[in-house]
Amino acid sequence: MAALKEKAITLLGSLAGVDMKTAASTTIFTVPVGKTAVITHVVIRSPSASLVGGTSYSITNFRQAFSLNGLTATTGYFIVQGTDLTLWTVTAAGTAVQLTVTTGSTGAATATVDIFGYLF
Repeated sequence: MAALKEKAITLLGSLAGVDMKTAASTTIFTVPVGKTAVITHVVIRSPSASLVGGTSYSITNFRQAFSLNGLTATTGYFIVQGTDLTLWTVTAAGTAVQLTVTTGSTGAATATVDIFGYLF
């Protein structure tokens, strides 16, 4: 029987403690050898502090330059989805799917990043 990640949209990767302030890229998930990934959505949750000022984040082969400026409550979360009628790129085997911070929060903060999708 094939793995659930090949039969349903499921959690592909999750990482807690991701720095949401400092401009850098953090790997959340690496596509397994011999597989290709389709990312359907990303959840940013459980911030340690407000993400005010965080206006430019990106996910490899998915959304580019989205804002988390409104994520101010530590109990809140954002669901980052694709936009309608936008051509996305599948993510090849061995590719590191990363959250890239370009303009992060004004204060120090971390969060958990969950990547959902499926493999084929």
